[in-house]
Amino acid sequence: MKSREGLIRLKRFHVEEKRRQVVQLETMIAEFERMARELHEQVAAEEEKSGIRDTAHFAYPTFAKAAMQRRDNLLASANELKGQLDRARDEHEEALRELEKQEAIAGRDQERQGEATKAVPLEAAGRHRRASAHAR
Repeated sequence: MKSREGLIRLKRFHVEEKRRQVVQLETMIAEFERMARELHEQVAAEEEKSGIRDTAHFAYPTFAKAAMQRRDNLLASANELKGQLDRARDEHEEALRELEKQEAIAGRDQERQGEATKAVPLEAAGRHRRASAHAR
């Protein structure tokens, strides 16, 4: 029984760890997307200030080019993290199913143990009655 309790504690730890990973990935994705929006706004402001929107133009602002590259890199990273997030959610769900399975097994074990402890006194009482009946 103690080993089952330890196993359940371990499964709970795994579920919590997977949940933390999901939250962390969601936070990182949101932060990357926020930073990408800010960079997009900065590029638009720089283009407005310079009056040049053609990225191939020789006088296109260097800052705008660098900000666009950084924005694209952030969005690519966010997309990669979304794939990791999907896998992390699947792993979290699997860990949750494993925990529920172990808790169900532990519940059944407790029920069986409760039934066994009820049956033992009845059997002992029956043996006592039989023994006293033979003694008469």
